[in-house]
Amino acid sequence: MPGWKALPDELDPEVRAFTERLRRVIDRSGLGVTAVAERTGHERAAWDSYLNARLPAPRGAVAALADVTGTDPADLAAHWERADQVWGDRTMQIRRLDLDSAESGASTPAPDSDAPPTPEAAPPAPVAAPGARSRRGVVLLYAAGIVGALLVVTAALLLVDLGGSDGEGERAAPAPTTTAPPVTRPATLPAGVRCVGPDCTGKDPEAMGCGGDLAVTVARARVGTAQVEVRHSETCAAAWARITGAAPGDTVTVEAGDAERSATVAEGADTAAVDTDAYTPMVAVGSGADARACGTLADGRAGCTAN
Repeated sequence: MPGWKALPDELDPEVRAFTERLRRVIDRSGLGVTAVAERTGHERAAWDSYLNARLPAPRGAVAALADVTGTDPADLAAHWERADQVWGDRTMQIRRLDLDSAESGASTPAPDSDAPPTPEAAPPAPVAAPGARSRRGVVLLYAAGIVGALLVVTAALLLVDLGGSDGEGERAAPAPTTTAPPVTRPATLPAGVRCVGPDCTGKDPEAMGCGGDLAVTVARARVGTAQVEVRHSETCAAAWARITGAAPGDTVTVEAGDAERSATVAEGADTAAVDTDAYTPMVAVGSGADARACGTLADGRAGCTAN
């Protein structure tokens, strides 16, 4: 059985209860974390984060765990709902604090050197909005983007018509040339998916719901005894790199155009107790073929997937 690490004392009670529930499910199943990762289709490193309460577990990962362990999915879902709301509230608070900091930094003039110091403003009160509200906000933003695109197309057609249609010495003005964006944004996202395209860049694929059944390996290469892969999610229009069979200090990088993200296997990892694998944050891509994964081992050996 895995030797579980102690959870932080300051952890929210709902998140603690859910995390301990996940650990008990795995203990009773007789499966190791590596086997759980393989059978659920979610990254091994992601499960380490879920089981140590460092990242919120996506609903898809929880449902897959219930399936492979024969656990009552309704029971796990009930625990997940309560913990996910806490994670959602925490995310909203962080975003609110970041937004307030950005606005105050942009609008507040530099203080006069002779003026008395201004008392520090108290942080904003926590926002207790359920996770569903944030997901509805994402859907509304995407819908607004589609409406805006339709208005641009309509305006272009009107400009063509205003150029005249009688053909007497006048030529219709050509429609403006635009460059199509490399990523198509769907009007709605599947349940549990929290980003698409550029919004995914720099974010954890598992935490954003882009892994599991929504991800496939589109390219792989071997560097020494390690394997590097390009993982791609068509739903999220994003890719990331993964290294498996690695050692502490080994690094994996995903490249797509000018975008690049890296991850390193932690130093001091106990290779006898855990798998030393790692995966990078995401980069937005129109196709999995647009991304390349490279691995650099601690001993200097390096290699990349074919692009």
